[in-house]
Amino acid sequence: MTWDTPLSSLGGKKAKDVEKETGFATVGDLLGHYPRTYVDKGRLSELDDLVEGDFISMVGQVVSSELKTYQDKRTRRTAYRVLLQVKGEGGTLAMTFFAKSAGIANFHKNLFSPGAIGMFSGKLKWFNHRWDLNNPNYRMYGAEGDANEALAKMPDLIPVYPVVGKIDSWALEETIGLALDLIDEIPESLPDAVRGDLISRAQALRWIHRPDDHGQLGAARKRLKFDEAFVTQMVLAMRRAEHRAEPATPRPITTGGLLDRFDQRLPFTLTAGQERIGDEIADELAGGHPMHRLLQGEVGSGKTLVALRAMLQVVDAGGQAALLAPTEVLASQHLRSISAMLGDLGEGGRLGAAEGATRVALLTGSMGTAARREAMLDAASGEAGIVIGTHALLEEKVQFFDLGLVVVDEQHRFGVEQRAALTSKAGTPPHVLVMTATPIPRTVAMTVFGDLDTSTLAELPAGRGDVQTSVVPVRTQPAWLDRAWARIREEVGNGRQAYVVCSRIGDEPPAEDAPDLFSVEELAPDLVAGPLTGLRVEMLHGRMSPDDKDPVMQAFAAGEVDVLVSTTVIEVGVDVPNSTVMVILDAERFGVSQLHQLRGRIGRGGHAGLCLLVTTAAPESVSMERLTAVAGTRDGFELSRIDLEQRREGNVLGVQQSGKRSALRLLSVVQDEDVIVAARDTATAYLLADPDLGAAPGLLAAVRAVEDSDQAEFLEKG
Repeated sequence: MTWDTPLSSLGGKKAKDVEKETGFATVGDLLGHYPRTYVDKGRLSELDDLVEGDFISMVGQVVSSELKTYQDKRTRRTAYRVLLQVKGEGGTLAMTFFAKSAGIANFHKNLFSPGAIGMFSGKLKWFNHRWDLNNPNYRMYGAEGDANEALAKMPDLIPVYPVVGKIDSWALEETIGLALDLIDEIPESLPDAVRGDLISRAQALRWIHRPDDHGQLGAARKRLKFDEAFVTQMVLAMRRAEHRAEPATPRPITTGGLLDRFDQRLPFTLTAGQERIGDEIADELAGGHPMHRLLQGEVGSGKTLVALRAMLQVVDAGGQAALLAPTEVLASQHLRSISAMLGDLGEGGRLGAAEGATRVALLTGSMGTAARREAMLDAASGEAGIVIGTHALLEEKVQFFDLGLVVVDEQHRFGVEQRAALTSKAGTPPHVLVMTATPIPRTVAMTVFGDLDTSTLAELPAGRGDVQTSVVPVRTQPAWLDRAWARIREEVGNGRQAYVVCSRIGDEPPAEDAPDLFSVEELAPDLVAGPLTGLRVEMLHGRMSPDDKDPVMQAFAAGEVDVLVSTTVIEVGVDVPNSTVMVILDAERFGVSQLHQLRGRIGRGGHAGLCLLVTTAAPESVSMERLTAVAGTRDGFELSRIDLEQRREGNVLGVQQSGKRSALRLLSVVQDEDVIVAARDTATAYLLADPDLGAAPGLLAAVRAVEDSDQAEFLEKG
């Protein structure tokens, strides 16, 4: 039995079922499925701080077992249930086993006789004024009177595995145990020079599945966490090396060109961060290898200005720049803001253009045939130095004269195929600048975007107004919502504008778990007829056609609309400096980072802003904790860390994108910062000594496994 032996060859009662339900193909795949937690037999499980919906595992002793009958309403037949009371530390927990026949019910009643010791796992439910587990998974270790013997049979640490499909923890434990007994050799993935004092991979896998004590478990976790971090960083280090080996057309700064003339016209001074990052980008654009850089910063930190200066440098050097935006609203916003910043420098070929001016073109899917043809001709001929567009830029018939720089805005909305479709339109690999307004903690950027050099704009330009954020808990203070509408009237009375954000459009079915959510199409007329009577109220959402959306946005930007009732379509790119108040309804339905990004739309014109988070969340709930955190700080990096901890890294790193497995199972990009930093440094150094990993076949196999996983797909999206 080897690491690569098909799982179907393992034998045992459950192996084929495990293979079918989990998708694990080999013994190695199976051994990489680690326990979710461990139950210590040294004491019965504590029953304090229980939360409904939690999946709990407990060791306990049966106190009572009672058989009851009832009438099944669906079949109208007699059905059975066995009610247990199981003792743990600090109290007892009720359990209910349902059965269709008296035979099965009696089997359970006898199995769960008072005094028996067992381990039970299930989802916690509050029922009939008590905590209850319905039909939990279980394993019994002894019958009545054999408690000591039962405890002696139990391992000191009982592994509990994540349930996969119809396969429970016990079946996984049994099958994994069989694999550990039969496998001849577990290949080592770390070279000796890297491993140091870490235990071997074989020992780590045996101890992670069958630890005798917490010391063995800790050593196993330490080794396997480093494995995950090191192999991931090795993949990224190899990608960085590949990028640096590619040739690119240098695009050096041209004295007296568009960039110099643009800088001379700026009515303000660049922030220190904008200058520093601008110099980094300028040096890389002038180099003979393509730039691959991530530019992140808060909403309003000036990323677009940094990107525009890079685009002008490329245009001065004879090339073109393409700016890829995820939505037509954002693409149109970029066209307006870039055209306004350039003035006559962006009117190339038109009456009144400055000498040597370039042209800015827009290409979107909804444009008319004539406008579309003109934009494509401008791109192909080189007349347009800057081409802004949506997915329409990726179409095969769209060509560029000399594409030198690709700027991708809100990168997480584009996949590797889309980015490749655009960069392939260049004769030599273009420089790539990726922008995001979602702040990313350092270790997340290092793990997810590690093949990109990262620049961060941490400061906001002068003239930004302060934004106060407050939670409006309508469950306990319903009258506060009226005050929120009054605040909007006050701001509009002072010449300002407001956003009202809803989580629903209104034409979709209401959410099952929250049927009373506010919606744009229902709320807007209610506000006009009620608390905002007399104000100019318009609505905006993603399912409106561009012909309907654009006039609304332009009217709001021009100050012709007082209140915009919208979905999160305004989350990125909508820049109206006169807006000072935002009311976010059903705020608990939004993520932390999304709330932070939404409120970045107000206070952009030097006036103080107010963001009101309206929620029905319970006072002590996790949702209320999240909203309180948003109200408590404007540090986007701190909030993104909170968001990541609550959403967990699994979704961030692509664990659930398809049926394939992720390479990260133990590593936390928030909590294991020291491991990630050490692994990155070690991987970079090792690659210099062994560029093709010829001296480390086990490491090469692990790297290839990551490249075939979901994580690689996610990494590619950078």
